[in-house]
Order: sequence, then C-alpha cells, then structure tokens
Amino acid sequence: MKKIMVFDIGGSAVKWSVIKENGEFVESNKFNIPKTEEEFFFDLAKTTNEMKVKYDVKGIAISAPGAVDSETGIIGGVSAIAYIHGPNFKEILKEATDLNLAMENDANCAALGECWLGAGKENKDLAFVVCGSGIGGAIVKDKKIHVGVHKHGGEFGYCSIMCELDGEPKFTSWSQAGSTTALANKVAKLKGLEEGSIDGVQVFELCSKSDEIAIKEVNKYYFTMAVGIYNIQYTFDPEVIILGGAISERKGYIDEINKRLHIMMNSDLEGTIKPVLKTCKYGNDANKLGALCNYLQREK
Repeated sequence: MKKIMVFDIGGSAVKWSVIKENGEFVESNKFNIPKTEEEFFFDLAKTTNEMKVKYDVKGIAISAPGAVDSETGIIGGVSAIAYIHGPNFKEILKEATDLNLAMENDANCAALGECWLGAGKENKDLAFVVCGSGIGGAIVKDKKIHVGVHKHGGEFGYCSIMCELDGEPKFTSWSQAGSTTALANKVAKLKGLEEGSIDGVQVFELCSKSDEIAIKEVNKYYFTMAVGIYNIQYTFDPEVIILGGAISERKGYIDEINKRLHIMMNSDLEGTIKPVLKTCKYGNDANKLGALCNYLQREK
C-alpha cells in the first residue's frame, strides 16, 4: 500500500504526516513556519526526502490557506503567511523531491477528510462550516469539492447575513456577525472592556455563571449560526451540514443551534426542510486526511 507525504500548513506551524492510502497514519510531527520563503520550501523538501528514504513515500499532498489553484500549484488570495502566495509549489517541490504534488484549500481539505472517512462518510453531498475567528467552509458534491470559478465555493463567511436599509445601506457578513471573535468583542464592548481582552471560551464561561450580557449575546450568536445554516440548506440542499472548529466541540453546541432552527422552521419562513447537523469526527486531522483524499482523486 502506497504511503503519501502530507502537509497541513497553518498560521504558526506546518503539521505533517506520512499516511497510507487507506488513511492510516504512519508517522507525524511538525515544524514552525520559517521566516523566509527559501527556508519554507527547504523544510518541506527536506522532510519529504527524509520520509522518502524511510518509508518510500510516493507523492506529496498539501492542505493550505488561501485561494489554492490545484491545477497550477499556485496559491492566490491572502493569509498569515504572505510568501506562500505566488510561488509554484508543484514546480518547486517536483524539482526538489522528484514527486508529484496535489494541493487544496484547508477548509476544502477538512470537508473532504470528513466526507471520505469521517462524519460525512455515508454522504455524497454535504456542506462544511468552520466556526472560529471567522466563518469558513466548503461544498462537497458527489464526494468532490466544488471549488467554483473564482476558487470561492463554500466561502460562507463572505455571505451577507444582516442588512440595514433605513438610511445608508449597511451590510454585515457572517464572519463579522457570527465568529467567536465577533462574539467576544461584542461582549467586551458591552462590559466596557478593551477589545481582545476576552475570548469566546470566556464568554461561554460567563454564560454558565448567569452573566446577563453574555447570555443575551450567545443567544444572538446561535441565531446567527442558525440563519447561516438555514440559508446553506436552501441554497445547496445538502444531505448533511458538518460543523468544525474548536467551538463545535462544546457539549450541546448542535442542540443549541437546532433549538434556533426549530424556531425558524415554525416562523413565517416557508422552508420545510430542517438542516441535518453533525460535528467533525477527526478535528485537526481532517485537513491532512482531506489533502490525501484530494491527492488520490487527482492521481486516478
């Protein structure tokens, strides 16, 4: 059974694993994001070549932030690592390792990983929503990522979830209204605290202590999530919507969103199909499994 070198490029570190074609992890580790582009590609190639000798890896799979063009091997858009946007990963690593490479956006990889072996294993069509400092996501159709013409398929965080039309039109994106960062900043402001002084985890802790401000804003947060999820259901009509991100692991998280969806389904809205929600099975490993799945699909 072939083994593949898999990298998951994050904001502060590159996590890597050697993984068999069936999704079995052989060895894993990580290294910090280097300061320069040259060091970055040197570390990718060095790690790959070491694993090539040790395990005879046959290819490279990468999960990366940004508008990843899987065909060209170039990453567009912006991310926390400016120098990864522009260089041709396929050409550079092919020359350095003599191995073929397949790469995809990190949210898309997480969705693919869950669709392949995780919470969406039994489904062909699903949507994936990442809840964190922003709202990310992906669309999977017939077990394959729908990237979109502009590489923005599943970028749910950009969707306008609120609008004010009295006076000058004002629009609010899902990321601006429904991220855990937005929640924490709103609670901090209402409490007269400095922005960034508390995080989402602390807001939920305040809720458990019956803090009225936190309770009110968390209720709004769950409704915002419900509205976004409802809209996905009636745009794409997937079999299931899988939620990822650290907050999705909270006990009762899906139950709370379902309570708000129930209210929406019994309102003046005309929809009759209630979204089916699940949480990720593989957490952070979903990115690497999805990168491998993407590689295997492209090598067929």
